[in-house]
Amino acid sequence: MADLSIEIVDAAVEPYAAVPTIGFTARLLESTGETVHAVALRTQVRIEPQRRRYEAAEAERLRELFGETPQWGDSLRPFLWAHIDTTVGGFTDEGRATLPMVCTYDFEVAAAKYLHALGEGEVPLLFLFSGTVFVKGANGFAAELVPWHLESRYRLSVRVWREAMDRFFPNSGWLRLSRDTVDRLQRFRADRAVPTWDQAIEMLLKEAGEDGL
Repeated sequence: MADLSIEIVDAAVEPYAAVPTIGFTARLLESTGETVHAVALRTQVRIEPQRRRYEAAEAERLRELFGETPQWGDSLRPFLWAHIDTTVGGFTDEGRATLPMVCTYDFEVAAAKYLHALGEGEVPLLFLFSGTVFVKGANGFAAELVPWHLESRYRLSVRVWREAMDRFFPNSGWLRLSRDTVDRLQRFRADRAVPTWDQAIEMLLKEAGEDGL
């Protein structure tokens, strides 16, 4: 029976992806000397916000997610970022694989809202592994489960996530609005002869007394 361990050792932006994608490098070790023919690996990636410190500006931007800072002892809890499914090729003793994780800038998603709020530093991540290991058995190939206890912590540089976003959304983000709100904003732009959506929202913020930080 294979004895497998998995560790995340690196992360980088996937340069040729069609959407914002971060590739996490996983190192897989098999300690019994048995040849692994393939691994159908499922990975759950969770953010552990309680494992880092926050600057005052970051805390202010995170207020919508976690409430006021006196509440953070109760509200800072791990939450899901993504699921990754990948197939790892065969290896003996040690193998490596890239786990491609697609990122979103949709502010309806808690992870995007959290990551956008960070200035610098690192994002504390927890990778939880499951899946199937294929090894050579007495009558051909045998399938074994990836042990549920396998996990790995990794601290992702905020700069890597921001680089992934800036490749597709330079100096911008996405907001989802109802059709009625879009129609009203369109009328506002037409009535005021405002050329862009960004300028229209900036004008509304100024009229509401929000002149920026």
